[in-house]
Amino acid sequence: MTDHPLLGTYEVPALEPFLARIGELFAAGPAHDSGCRTYGVRLPDGARWAVKEALTDAAQRSLDRGWAFHQAVQHPVIVPQVHRLRVGERSAVVLPWRDGESLYHRAPAAGPGQRPGGALARFRALPVARVLAALDLILEAHLAVERAGHVAVDFYDGAVLYDFATHTPHLIDLDEYRRGPFVVQEDRLPGSRRFMAPEEWVRGAIIDARTTVFTLGRTARLLLDAGDEERAWRGTPRQRAVITRATCADPPHRHASVRQFVGEWRQACDGPVIDPHAPLGRGELMH
Repeated sequence: MTDHPLLGTYEVPALEPFLARIGELFAAGPAHDSGCRTYGVRLPDGARWAVKEALTDAAQRSLDRGWAFHQAVQHPVIVPQVHRLRVGERSAVVLPWRDGESLYHRAPAAGPGQRPGGALARFRALPVARVLAALDLILEAHLAVERAGHVAVDFYDGAVLYDFATHTPHLIDLDEYRRGPFVVQEDRLPGSRRFMAPEEWVRGAIIDARTTVFTLGRTARLLLDAGDEERAWRGTPRQRAVITRATCADPPHRHASVRQFVGEWRQACDGPVIDPHAPLGRGELMH
């Protein structure tokens, strides 16, 4: 049993008043499309935490799924859920706070995610080596997802927090990830159409590693393009060929596993990836 003001608490009647009482609320975002709300709280010892609360029954089911996922999958890039507490009839999860900006911004006039000067636009303007290094860490995290027997659902650029100071990506909001393969029980799975595989829109379809491959292929395609129109590819023809296979509409024609996709992708990137923390052009290579 711990006397930690947050991690030692297991039930509260209302979340926001409780957080304001134990520390400084420095962030309180609006309700997400998922039906959750996230707070940032700084405790007297200086530690910062994110607390994500379910506001609806559907959000609670998603949060329960996410808790199970985080108990099964750990990776330095995936922000862990370290504690859960009851809030009235629902619950909230506690995560360590990570600095960074979401690579997705709502901006209809400029297209999805491509607000002039927004985080995604700034990320796409980075040197290609920086983008490749961040993408490699995202792929590495999904190797851990696959090893744990899980598949990606509802992954999109909004699940990526990018710290421009340290050039580090952090993955958040992976609550829809689940054990696979599984069969689609509804008319469509949750997610962004920019990243979703065709089978995610079909009731009765099988979702497996090839579905995750498609999503990761779309991630590489969109992060390595200078714009949402996908007319300004910044990668190489070899990398584009790997993506073409990964995002084939027919699942059997894709890579059979995330491991296979990542292996072929890294070969197309000539193997090692530039250390994102080292000076460009002079950094040591890491394998």
